[in-house]
Amino acid sequence: MILANVLQPLIDLAEVVILFFHDDVGLSWGLSIVALTFVTRLVILPLSISQIRSMRALQAYAPEIKAIQERYKNDRERQQRELIQFYQENKINPFASCIPLLLQLPVFLSLFYLLRSDSFTQDVLNNPPVGFLFIDNLTESPTGVPLILLIALFIVTQIGAGLVMASRADRNQRIIMFALPLVFAPFVASFPAGLAVYWITTNIWTLGQQAVVMRFFPPPEHSAPEQVKAVKAPPPPPRKKKRRRR
Repeated sequence: MILANVLQPLIDLAEVVILFFHDDVGLSWGLSIVALTFVTRLVILPLSISQIRSMRALQAYAPEIKAIQERYKNDRERQQRELIQFYQENKINPFASCIPLLLQLPVFLSLFYLLRSDSFTQDVLNNPPVGFLFIDNLTESPTGVPLILLIALFIVTQIGAGLVMASRADRNQRIIMFALPLVFAPFVASFPAGLAVYWITTNIWTLGQQAVVMRFFPPPEHSAPEQVKAVKAPPPPPRKKKRRRR
């Protein structure tokens, strides 16, 4: 309940947005949640663009970054300092990909508390239809076939969104991307169905956003070999041969 009190302004704002789309625009409850998702993604779009630029920069400078890692592979502390300096010099934020997700988390939690509140649930029940597509009731946890379909949609869209956002991720990152949806799937079963609608919609937005990026912003060119060599440490000087005394 402490968290709900902290998030109360966001909970109230989410309710205002959903009620606007439902009462004033005339959308169903399900489409109103979809509209809330679009509004949220539009608000954080500038940060998403910054995230895309950082990922593009990481791809473009991948050879140089790998060279630094190889150069200081035996000195982790120095390696981190050199990487941080390299990021600062080239205006790269390696953590930019986490920012849009972190900003969505409060909205996600606010919608969770809103869908479980008595007042909002009563509003939905008093203004049918309370379902959406194959979902019977957006304020309740799904069961049976709707639950299976929701989990399947969640897993597919989550994996797809994860892969397109890190198409050049290493093997361990790809394993995590495939594992996380399976880990979160049981929680989807216990959440109100409206929350799954929000999550699936934001995954679909991510897929569409990445399609636009790939269409209008092609991947960066790889660094030239001479640029990579410039980052690498120079070879050690040859040892002087000692002259033998006669």
